[in-house]
Amino acid sequence: MRKQVPNVFTLLNLVFGCIAIVVILQPGLMLNVDENGQQTIEIPQKIFWASICIGLAAVVDFLDGLIARALKASSEMGKQLDSLADVVSFGVAPGMIIFEFLRRSYATQPNGLDVSILWLLPAFIIPCAGAYRLARFNIDPTQAHYFKGVPIPAIGLCIASFPLIYWFSNTIWMIELMVNKWFLYSVVLLLSYLMVSSIPIMALKFKKLSFNAIWPFLFILVVAIISAYFLGWMAVPVSFIAYVVLSLLLKQRIIS
Repeated sequence: MRKQVPNVFTLLNLVFGCIAIVVILQPGLMLNVDENGQQTIEIPQKIFWASICIGLAAVVDFLDGLIARALKASSEMGKQLDSLADVVSFGVAPGMIIFEFLRRSYATQPNGLDVSILWLLPAFIIPCAGAYRLARFNIDPTQAHYFKGVPIPAIGLCIASFPLIYWFSNTIWMIELMVNKWFLYSVVLLLSYLMVSSIPIMALKFKKLSFNAIWPFLFILVVAIISAYFLGWMAVPVSFIAYVVLSLLLKQRIIS
């Protein structure tokens, strides 16, 4: 029974991912007409609840590993179950967010609502790359203290911040960036590459509690706090960039 406790948390991660997908699919695009008769296309605000669900999935995902280590209940089944949950919560759900934002981008163009689905399908490169990365991780015993490629939860959280930036930012260029199709295509390609690459990336695991061991994580925390104060939800992708760049700078330290 004790070994099943972490698995319950893993399944809760999956539930949050499923709820996120339901929230994303429900509203669709809305056609609004202002007092001047101008038509605008908007994504209903409900979709930002998907971001909250993905965030909760990340919290639960962190806890299941913590609980598994605390109870000494790690198992091969738990490892596989964790990957299956992660591909839904941090792959499929974020891919659907990109899909909806691409629809919003094309909908502003003439006949944009009739855009071919072929222009929207690149959104699903995200879950495909995530699934590939997780499968590789599961058969690679060398990733005990660091990752090869950016972990899928970090990718999922980065994309999950887009709806929050779109609705809660007061900066026009940030809002417009979130629905720029070329930006979205670039995000898909870059984040997918980071997942399937073999770049050494820091793992949120401490070999020992010393300043030398934890300062990179303290640095990222400081970046997150400062950027949150000045940039709001844009702090999430900024912190993600800091995480990746710092990993690149500390490559030799990570793999040693």
